[in-house]
Amino acid sequence: MPRFTVHVRDEWLTVPCKDATCSIKWLAFEALKRYIKNKPDNGGIQHIKDVHFVVRRCQGLGLLDNDDTIEDVLEDNDFVELAIEGDTMSQDFIPSQPGTSHLTRAYKEPEQYISLDGNSLTSTDLVNLGKGLYMIKLTPEAEQKVVQSRELLDTIVKENKVVYGITTGFGKFARTVIPVSKLKELQENLLRSHSSGLGSPLSPERTRMLLALRINVLAKGYSGVSLETLHRMIQAFNASCLSYVPEKGTVGASGDLAPLSHLALGLMGEGKMWSPKSGWADAKYVLEAHGLKPISLKPKEGLALINGTQMITSLGAEAVERAEAIARQADIIAALTLEVLKGTTKAFDSDIHELRPHPGQKEVALRFRSLLDSDHHPSEIAESHRFCDRVQDAYTMRCCPQVHGIVNDTIEFVKKIINTEINSATDNPMVFAERGETISGGNFHGEYPAKALDYLAIGVHELASISERRIERLCNPSLSELPAFLVNEGGLNSGFMIAHCTAAALVSENKVLCHPSSIDSLSTSAATEDHVSMGGWAARKALRVVEHVEQVLAIELLAACQGIEFLRPLRTTTPLEKVYDLVRATVKPWIKDRFMAPDIEAVHRLLVDQKVWNIAGPYIEKYCMEYIPESRPSSPTAFALDPPPSPRKRVRLE
Repeated sequence: MPRFTVHVRDEWLTVPCKDATCSIKWLAFEALKRYIKNKPDNGGIQHIKDVHFVVRRCQGLGLLDNDDTIEDVLEDNDFVELAIEGDTMSQDFIPSQPGTSHLTRAYKEPEQYISLDGNSLTSTDLVNLGKGLYMIKLTPEAEQKVVQSRELLDTIVKENKVVYGITTGFGKFARTVIPVSKLKELQENLLRSHSSGLGSPLSPERTRMLLALRINVLAKGYSGVSLETLHRMIQAFNASCLSYVPEKGTVGASGDLAPLSHLALGLMGEGKMWSPKSGWADAKYVLEAHGLKPISLKPKEGLALINGTQMITSLGAEAVERAEAIARQADIIAALTLEVLKGTTKAFDSDIHELRPHPGQKEVALRFRSLLDSDHHPSEIAESHRFCDRVQDAYTMRCCPQVHGIVNDTIEFVKKIINTEINSATDNPMVFAERGETISGGNFHGEYPAKALDYLAIGVHELASISERRIERLCNPSLSELPAFLVNEGGLNSGFMIAHCTAAALVSENKVLCHPSSIDSLSTSAATEDHVSMGGWAARKALRVVEHVEQVLAIELLAACQGIEFLRPLRTTTPLEKVYDLVRATVKPWIKDRFMAPDIEAVHRLLVDQKVWNIAGPYIEKYCMEYIPESRPSSPTAFALDPPPSPRKRVRLE
């Protein structure tokens, strides 16, 4: 018999349906009857037939017609919101914002696994797990380590030993011994009290990353969590049952306590949860709808679930992956701008860069040569000004290898730290089964990823800073020899005038966001936690900086393609013509003024999806192999196209 979970004001009600040919109106009245039955005053409803309401699916917020039959518009176990006319929307209801999550688009369960052992997960793997591309399982070795560390904890409890976080309180209450009969309550109270974050919830993708990373850390076998609890966490991940995790509230030591507490609270069946099937609903109903049981905490398990840097690190993994993607594409966009502005390629001569051999600088110069080398890719535009009297270009073009180069080196440095942090045990106390003891330490302190992500924001911002100056040169007729603001009939049309202002505004915002958060520290927990990293804000603002960089470069790419229109019928190099074609398949040329924001958003999406790199990257790789085979990129991802997680961790769905 199908059944449905209906949200009426502050309650979730399960409504069985014997006949799926009944109407949505019938389902609504059945839910109202149950709601009134539970209220001493009938919920303020005098006559149920007089109630006016609208019904919508929780997932996607699609309105349902009262006359439609249930079987036509709902599936078994669907979640439904009933909004009574005159009510404000229930405070418990959290719109799932359709279109913002990959997981809401016709979600299909992945067919492959990534096996976690706590030692080999990468930032690329983690981002792909966030996108819902893979499920996870533990390696047999990881399971054995988890069992061994749990056995040691069970022995400690059985022998009534006093150990921090296992048989004592937390923080300032570390010297308060808790009776064995209340150890379960101790762990549950920890999660409830520490679930004190604020702000918007993390997106489903970011919550999946957070949960996957916490599972990976627990899989190392130094936290003392039971295998049963870890398996339930994995089941929730594989079903995409994701807790409501507010983005604000962590100071980054002792770990990301507030967000990780919210993450664990949902797994306990308390608070809110999201799944592709339910949208936002009470956690216990979401778990039940997927046939899952809430976790039941054993001694130390609450602490094991929340003590660590996984919020900082998971957001940092996304930031560094996106930074790497936009840095590669920034070289392609800048090369296209240089062509439009009729710049010279002499500044990218390999001999120049061998005299200042920073890896990033050499790599960027190589990319420019591979896109602009006239012997390899003839350009009619370049040929048209070969004998001009211009000696050298402005810094924004000539110095791209030096400016873009340090960004690449910064990203590589940060990525190493993030990947080390991804596979680090950050719990406290640490459980050493082989030594038969637990040791308190400070691996939960988030200073490493916090400092690295502040550095990432400062580094990657420069891509937007120099890009905005190139946009100015494209739009300024005294610098570009093109129509003002890249449009005909200037005055009647404004063209790219305000698009450039938008780029300038984003660059200015970044200047504030690049102020390091990790230079701050406030003493917390009655001075027992007297130095913190503020890494949560470092990660969140790094992501915002990267997004602004992507958007500024999207504007530059649009402007450069528009500049090409005024140079026709001349053509640029083959790879850059392919990039032009990619953009024009999405955005039409600017003939006269039109609504511009959708064009910027569409090109931004091309960059986020790395489509510009996927078009031009093969030409770069071919150039390197044919012209300088001895000069292979030092970084394994320098020319990788959408590198997938390591094949050795792939397992077909059984």
